[in-house]
Amino acid sequence: MAAEPSDRYRDRPVRRGRRPATSKHELERVAFDLFERAGFEDTTVDDIAAAAGIGRRTFFRYFDSKNDVVWGSFTEQLDAMREQFGRCSADQPIMAALREVVVNFNRFDPAEVPWHRRRMELILRVPALQAHSTLRYAEWRTVVAEFVADRLGLDVDALIPRTVSHATLGVCIAAYEHWLTQADARLTDILDDALASLAGGFSDLA
Repeated sequence: MAAEPSDRYRDRPVRRGRRPATSKHELERVAFDLFERAGFEDTTVDDIAAAAGIGRRTFFRYFDSKNDVVWGSFTEQLDAMREQFGRCSADQPIMAALREVVVNFNRFDPAEVPWHRRRMELILRVPALQAHSTLRYAEWRTVVAEFVADRLGLDVDALIPRTVSHATLGVCIAAYEHWLTQADARLTDILDDALASLAGGFSDLA
């Protein structure tokens, strides 16, 4: 039996038996507002659906779980990232291409920056999301490893593609964590500097 929505949303109308009157993006914003007010762990799928005025089944047309709401359209974004890698010049050094594509992947309209900051605060700071985030990180690393493997003529599971993908992700996570502590900093600048250090083997620290 499905759990009932929390009492605080019980008076919100739920549209049943009709085509969804919301969009994935709108539903995501409703959920984020609830996460901010009640906390991620204390917000249920039923809460989100009720607050959005939709049925539980409609929610699952948009997202597979509450955890997936936090990641938004991540799968589609990864497809766009693959396309960007595919447009890289064959004579562009691998690490330079990675730096360019990853920085562009994280370039947002200024109006969306506060929204993206809220997303990353959840992803990086909510313990309940860590296991799910591991799966998403693996998908991201696969895109990077595929690019490196293709350029080197190696299998995607070979050591070097794996190593580069893990190292690049680690640098990006560090950059994101730093960005969350810097209210006025630009994420792309932080990522660009961090990835440049990675590409140079951190030789500037010697």
